[in-house]
Amino acid sequence: MSRQDFYNKCRQDYPTFTYQGYSYELADDEISMVFDFSIDGLSQFHPTWRIPRIHEIKDLDESLIDEMVFSLGMVELISYWKITCSPTVVINDRLLSPEQINWWKKLYWGGLGEFYYTNGIEETLDNFMTVTCKGTVKSNAPKYTTRNDIVSGELPKVLIPVGGGKDSVVSIELLKDKTNVNCYVINSRGATDATVEVAELTDSTIYAKRTLDKNMLDLNKEGYLNGHTPFSALVAFSSIIAGYINGLSFVALSNESSANESTVADSYVNHQYSKSYEFEEDFRYYERTFIGSGVYYFSFLRPLAELQIAMLFSNFKKYHGIFKSCNVGSKQDIWCGHCPKCLFVYIILSPFLTLEELDGIFGKRLFEDETLMEDFDKLSGILPEKPFECVGSRDEVNASIWETIRIYESKSIPLPALLEHYKQADTTASSCFTAITSSYSKEHGLNEYFENIIKDALKQNERNN
Repeated sequence: MSRQDFYNKCRQDYPTFTYQGYSYELADDEISMVFDFSIDGLSQFHPTWRIPRIHEIKDLDESLIDEMVFSLGMVELISYWKITCSPTVVINDRLLSPEQINWWKKLYWGGLGEFYYTNGIEETLDNFMTVTCKGTVKSNAPKYTTRNDIVSGELPKVLIPVGGGKDSVVSIELLKDKTNVNCYVINSRGATDATVEVAELTDSTIYAKRTLDKNMLDLNKEGYLNGHTPFSALVAFSSIIAGYINGLSFVALSNESSANESTVADSYVNHQYSKSYEFEEDFRYYERTFIGSGVYYFSFLRPLAELQIAMLFSNFKKYHGIFKSCNVGSKQDIWCGHCPKCLFVYIILSPFLTLEELDGIFGKRLFEDETLMEDFDKLSGILPEKPFECVGSRDEVNASIWETIRIYESKSIPLPALLEHYKQADTTASSCFTAITSSYSKEHGLNEYFENIIKDALKQNERNN
């Protein structure tokens, strides 16, 4: 049976998915949350979250917290809904407006683009889901007006989500002396813990815990539908909870302008949809219109391309031995050296680091590994479909490759297999390295204070090089 046929059968056999409800407990040291979902006739699910309170904040508004917890559940449900893709989603505890329903459906549709594509399922936005509300409780009018201005004379209180890669390192290093920085880690691992330790921010880190329901994992093993969901949307909704209960005014993501590019050329399918500027703008609208936490969510690195972030990161040597971006090796806290994410990071750092420095990070020379040829061609655009990973744009990959070739040839270093292949390939790619490293996207949510920090960092880097 094809996945399309299995998808159709699941929707026929299990026509209703229900968001049964949620509960939470706000204690002095944390907020704990439980969500209740069901695929009617198949299984129930009870995933949990715990977010610590590391700052003593009084007079928290319970109705606001309730709205934020409910909204986090609206993101969490998509991981369970995708098991059978039931055509009807029933919300028990809320009466959502048509505008809210359309907002959530847009998130689900954009965030599931990769899921549908990789499973070979054809579906339409109009048909994939109907949301029905059985509750009578409407969203409260927002309590606070969420703005991005800064109180004069005070250091902004900023929460930086940390995933263990290079991007959040750049945000930390640029912000930690100019703002009051707290880090936010979901399900910590070696690289996240090492990052905040090297940054000397361990005591200012909120370590959240998200637990998946075992029933979902068992159904995945049985062959039910599975695939990518918009994890960064979970970061968004959980981070404003973490910010609010800890008295922090800003959540500063480390998503770059390159996240806007589709993974499959000339399509809406984008592995990084919930890291895109489109989602960021949508989220800010929903938060200020239907929640009103007073916590401003934005991506600090949005004006920059991945190549520029790599350029800045190359200066922060103390992190080079501990950062990890490899999803395949994440559980072992290693660079596997065989996946497209490893190859992308190797490519993007190559113009800025010596071969010996790259050896110290990856333990091997990836340009010599011909088994990575297909991934190399996907990253560079020789093949039309980028790897389904958080990787940069085709233009900056090509610019990095050409600059690395130039460096090798200027130093009389023989070109390794992948670079020789690229040079001989019939490609018209000629992205300008200097144009990208000096670019600055105007699509961002930064105020003047944060913009000046970014611009000063770019100027300082230019002076140093």
